[in-house]
Amino acid sequence: MWTWRGLVTFYTVFVIDLATRRVQVLGMTLHPDEAFMRQIVRTLTMADAEPCRVLLCDRDAKWSASVRERLEESGIRVVQTPYQSPNANAYAERFVRSIKEECLDRLIPLGEQHFRRAVTEFVAHYHRERNHQGLENALIEGTPTIAAGRVHRQQRLGGLLNYYRGAA
Repeated sequence: MWTWRGLVTFYTVFVIDLATRRVQVLGMTLHPDEAFMRQIVRTLTMADAEPCRVLLCDRDAKWSASVRERLEESGIRVVQTPYQSPNANAYAERFVRSIKEECLDRLIPLGEQHFRRAVTEFVAHYHRERNHQGLENALIEGTPTIAAGRVHRQQRLGGLLNYYRGAA
């Protein structure tokens, strides 16, 4: 992300439901410290319709022993991926590749608000407008419309992300 101080790295924590491929962004920060990770644990363990039972995470230092302990106290079993094995977490790696190639590599976020908007818009596009081969080319949310005539283009991020559907 580009700021008045120059280029900075903005860390984003997300989870994926493997069955549905639904992505949930839990938080974003410039400084992923212990307080940030406590907030991530609170966000993840909030009462949902279907609570998370197992969390597969990498071996980043941000997933410290105290963070993993808090998750396990909440009833979430934490499984860490083996060292240097990106295929052990292939769904998360594929999402990161998709958001980078289709969105973040094609724009320069000018500040935190712009970065957050880009990620939010991509996640909405990912759920509602992007076909997923692992789900037999279905959408995560909604049903695709079959165009039988005029086609309408829905744009996100100024035309960076497009979705085409039959016009009403």
